Amino acid sequence: MEINPNLSEKAKYDLELVHGAVKGDQKAYAELMGRYRDAIYFMLLKMVNNKSDAEDLTIEAFGKAFKNIQQYSPNYAFSTWLFKIASNNCIDFLRKKRTNVVSIDGNHGEEKETDNPIHLKDSLPDPEETMIKEQKAILMRTVVKKLKPRYRILIELRYFKEYSYEEISEELDLPLGTVKAQLFRARELLFNTLKNSDVKKH
Repeated sequence: MEINPNLSEKAKYDLELVHGAVKGDQKAYAELMGRYRDAIYFMLLKMVNNKSDAEDLTIEAFGKAFKNIQQYSPNYAFSTWLFKIASNNCIDFLRKKRTNVVSIDGNHGEEKETDNPIHLKDSLPDPEETMIKEQKAILMRTVVKKLKPRYRILIELRYFKEYSYEEISEELDLPLGTVKAQLFRARELLFNTLKNSDVKKH
């Protein structure tokens, strides 16, 4: 990768970290995440208006970026590339969410005419989507086993069984605040382990 002379000093430093990440430097991955995690999170929070979804989408955005970091081109800033991945992933999430809640009778009278028509998904899942989900599930389950039991249970209930915070609170007989705090910690541990798993692939 040649450094674009038009990049800012901040972007040039990011590029050095990307070089390190491509070579498998785990500290470079961690520093890139540290530099942009809050900014990505708050951007996504504005898009989805839900803290839990924003946290999940932040993890997904970094996961996708780190997995495909060798595809990054230094013609533009790493932050630009990262924010594009995050926003595109979020748009896909919102589109799927919108499709899932559309009524069967197709009554969209209140929608503006300029809106794109909503098509109900076929009952059969998209093959590529199914494959991605299966790969993600295998990786997640392998990684989750490395967590401490209390964190493992929380992750399994939240992400595999798709329990709400309230349902987890009832299931484990824990205060709601404790569930949220421990899940936040569990996400950080999970992300770090996933990040390290991706590093080993390069």
